[in-house]
Amino acid sequence: MSSSPSPIEAGRRERKRTQTLDHLAATAFSLFEQHGYDAVTMEQIAAQADVSKGTLYNHFPLKEALLAHQFHAELAAGGAQLRSQIDAQPDFASRLAVLLSASADWCTVRRPYLAAYFRYRFASADLAARNRDPEKRSGLEAVFMALIDAAQRSGELETRLDAEHLAGLFEFLYLGALMRWLARPDTDLHAGFSAVIDLFLHGMARKEA
Repeated sequence: MSSSPSPIEAGRRERKRTQTLDHLAATAFSLFEQHGYDAVTMEQIAAQADVSKGTLYNHFPLKEALLAHQFHAELAAGGAQLRSQIDAQPDFASRLAVLLSASADWCTVRRPYLAAYFRYRFASADLAARNRDPEKRSGLEAVFMALIDAAQRSGELETRLDAEHLAGLFEFLYLGALMRWLARPDTDLHAGFSAVIDLFLHGMARKEA
């Protein structure tokens, strides 16, 4: 007799696991906001969340993993809220502008945590494994790919490179602007992201007169 759980039971377990992850990450982030990220320990998080240290470490081996889970949940929720506004835009450039403007606003609010977050995201030297790990992915690359794919289908973008390839290239431009902003507090992230969109769409080659 098979001991595999029924689909209903498996779904129930996954929902419970997701609720646990969300609870732990939200609890941790609340403590980070109250006491500062560096000051909070995993032991404090476990106590505040009313779980054992073993349970916490089983789900999140590092503080950065808790931060990443919280951030990815925020990004997913924000993306869902933006969907209708993005879809209402007349062209690809406008849709990207809406997305990246919202991203700049979010990054500005979360700036104190971004260095720790990106250390965690980029810690793995195995790029292929990192790309397969959903906990190391923000979800933005999937949004970029969907927008690029739609623009290729509508004829706004060329199809010499597929949407996945172009989305990867665009993500690196996006991250480059973000890293520059983190390293140079005097720069404006909205302007940086606008430059990324312009560079992606028009390049840097001198136009013939």
